[in-house]
Amino acid sequence: MSLKRMVAFTMVLLAGVAVADLAQAHEPVCWRPYALSQNYTWHGHYFHSAWGGPVALVVPPTAQVRTEYGWGVGNTRIRRIDHQFMRPFQGNVSADGRFRATPPWPNDTTQAGVYYVRGPW
Repeated sequence: MSLKRMVAFTMVLLAGVAVADLAQAHEPVCWRPYALSQNYTWHGHYFHSAWGGPVALVVPPTAQVRTEYGWGVGNTRIRRIDHQFMRPFQGNVSADGRFRATPPWPNDTTQAGVYYVRGPW
């Protein structure tokens, strides 16, 4: 190997090590989503037709975002998961007119009545 190639290889190797050092995972900031979640409920406007109320889909506590899909061009959204599953349980939620039923042909994933909630562990 020539000296020029060896120096170039060493520079690329050192650059890779420097970038790898910067790409370490950090603990997420959980106080902000918790504070934001105090202003609104964990569910949306629709209830799950099989359960008669909104369903909480418990995801790992490290999950930060969810993807929502809708009908049409460019109707894919990435949103933050704010709510954390906590005790005590506030009681059952029933379909007493506050929620809308899942439409026969939903045009968005938010109309299914399933909502993400981070787990407590």
